[in-house]
Amino acid sequence: MGPQTDARTDAREDAGAGVAGAPATPAPATPAPAPAPATPAHAPIRAGADASSGAPAHTPARAPEVAHTSPDAPARKAVGGRRGTADPVKALMHRHRELCERAVDPLEIAAGLEAHGVTDRTAARYRHRDVFSLAEELFARVPAVAGEPAAVGPAPARDIETRAAWSLRALLPGAACLATFVALRLTDGVLGGDARLAIGSGGTLLALIGLALALRTGPLSAPGGSSGTAALCACWLLGYVLYGDALLHQVLSGGPEGPWTLTPAPLLGLAVAVAPAAWCAHLFSLYARRRLHGSRALDEFAAGVRPLLFGVVALFLCVLAVLLYLARLGLGTGGAPAGAAALGVLLLLARLLTVHGFPEPAATGLAAACAVEAAAPALILAGRLPGLDPLARPVDALVETAGAGAVPALACGAAALGLLTTATLALSRASAHTAA
Repeated sequence: MGPQTDARTDAREDAGAGVAGAPATPAPATPAPAPAPATPAHAPIRAGADASSGAPAHTPARAPEVAHTSPDAPARKAVGGRRGTADPVKALMHRHRELCERAVDPLEIAAGLEAHGVTDRTAARYRHRDVFSLAEELFARVPAVAGEPAAVGPAPARDIETRAAWSLRALLPGAACLATFVALRLTDGVLGGDARLAIGSGGTLLALIGLALALRTGPLSAPGGSSGTAALCACWLLGYVLYGDALLHQVLSGGPEGPWTLTPAPLLGLAVAVAPAAWCAHLFSLYARRRLHGSRALDEFAAGVRPLLFGVVALFLCVLAVLLYLARLGLGTGGAPAGAAALGVLLLLARLLTVHGFPEPAATGLAAACAVEAAAPALILAGRLPGLDPLARPVDALVETAGAGAVPALACGAAALGLLTTATLALSRASAHTAA
């Protein structure tokens, strides 16, 4: 039923109420009984009877004119909204009643509608210019659930304490790694191999515990936590930072055999970068919610969030580049800074997607990077078999051209580019920021 038909139906319903509200006698304020002969609804029958008997026909007042001249008709319509089967919002209201009852503001309803596929074009079918306007009507028409107080933001002092708490927790991984490397540097030539291995293992354990605390609370915490696949892939990628280049050189030289040369500088830079990553995620969530409150259309909100996402990623990349440079100055050369920078951006995008309710794409991007890094030494080993020399040629050509660090740079860079494309589409939706 189109909008014109709905309007005519509403007019007929209000007209009937208006005619019934103009009684023949001044006493009753309610509609007169239907069988009364003076009721305008029976006027057509009476006119037909007069025409058959030859008497002049009585022409009743038109119902639409009575409805428009009724003084209280506009007030009833403003209070009651659209009524009857002609109300296009009523079916949507019943379909999403639980969402409307538990919402604390119209923005939450707008985000929920968008998550269910309602767009600004769909809202036009409900006689609204956009989803935000439709959400405001639903919020006004559906009463909230009794006994549930509205969510109140934290006080400024409490908010500062909370930010300080998760900021300190985000510094724990970098502090643990830095203390471990300093201890290993001071004990070089003093302690035996077993003691140094114990120091390294203890520092790694402390860094992992600090990372778990940083991901459990604060802007890097996800509602459902991280998936096992994403955690395993992240461990592989971080392990490749330490041993990947040495493993690839060993395989290319005919190994693996002999001692491996570790590259700890990129790992230290990534560990210290957890705190900047937390602040970048916090800024993105904060300004995205502000943009949501100031937007009046979904397209307007998406157009404002995309530059914000690019700016946050660029800011983190700049900070990470500085930290990687300082780590190389302190611990010496070794490792691929381009690969470590690509890995840092990949981990940040994966965490942003996980925090805002998209863990599957995040895990897929991390797994793709792991697959490429694992495929490089596997192809070289497979190329040693008779007749399989062509399998190792792409990896040999890549390493000869750009070095062993080109493998993690290519793997993590391609995966980060894919996750950036996914995040541009996913994080520009209003539903991705209501629970963040």
